[in-house]
Amino acid sequence: MPIPYSILDLAIIKEDHNAQDAYKRSLELAQHAEKWGYNRFWVAEHHNMAYVGSSAPTLLMGYLAQGTKSIRIGSGGIMLPNHSPLMVAEQIGFLETLYPGRIDLGLGRAPGTDQRTAAVLRRGRMESVQEFPQDLEDLKRFFSDDNFDAPVRAFPAEGLNVPMYLLGSSMSSAVLAAERGLPYVFASHFAPTYFIQAADYYKKNFVASEQLSSPYFISCVNIILADSDEEAHFMATSFYQMALGIIRGRSYPLKKPVTSMDRIWSREEAAAIQQMMAYTFIGSPATVKSQLEKFMDKSGIDELMVTTNIYNQEDRLRSYELLSEMMHAFSGRQVLS
Repeated sequence: MPIPYSILDLAIIKEDHNAQDAYKRSLELAQHAEKWGYNRFWVAEHHNMAYVGSSAPTLLMGYLAQGTKSIRIGSGGIMLPNHSPLMVAEQIGFLETLYPGRIDLGLGRAPGTDQRTAAVLRRGRMESVQEFPQDLEDLKRFFSDDNFDAPVRAFPAEGLNVPMYLLGSSMSSAVLAAERGLPYVFASHFAPTYFIQAADYYKKNFVASEQLSSPYFISCVNIILADSDEEAHFMATSFYQMALGIIRGRSYPLKKPVTSMDRIWSREEAAAIQQMMAYTFIGSPATVKSQLEKFMDKSGIDELMVTTNIYNQEDRLRSYELLSEMMHAFSGRQVLS
């Protein structure tokens, strides 16, 4: 069966460019994605990373929502332990009020940064694992009509129906999403280890909720498409150079592609990146189509979320356009021009 397809964007800053350029490229991508039939466009929360522009996801969401008309805009995600549930409710409620029916609230428990920066964000208070479920409940209560007589209320969030999604890359997030009856989004684009196990547990143990009657599982993957395999693999070297930052604990800009990575990464680093990027699809549509179909059939996902890091903006747009054509072909629909 055809499934919805969406985008996760980190507003990555290119080498010799700045954050303003990254935000403008994100908006341009969102506008094209809307035309090409993408379901939602999400941005993530990261801190103390010089070349990741998504440090203020709600502000970026507002910028993207204002520049688009129909595509859903969301957080993928807001790292709830960094914030007061009240403030999250107020900000997301503000966006939903301005752009009704278009805002998603994806939530994660990771800090989106290193521990030292997390301590500064949280002013020295480091949340325990046990507190995150309570924060979810507090956030849900602030959106509820039933909170009308509480001493603390969230305006303009109260009474608004903003769908919540739980993000994760481990079994603990799968357990919580199943228990709370929330849609579950797995970060398989960089943390593939527990993907199959978490998906299986979530589906088998899902408990229906007011928001969701049956499990809804989204997988995020890396996809780089071009008109030929050679071109796609050449463009992917920008992505590999950026991924080295994860291995080395540094933030690298998105660099121009290179003909060979041999002198840039070590053999051990290359192996680590290949393992981390297990759910990555690179090549021409003819090459990737069967691989992607097999992945979707085997994993049983309900929605495909894609992140694509390519240096040249036109090539990046072309990759997402090719993916849209592929996904429309799966469902027999026509792509908008």
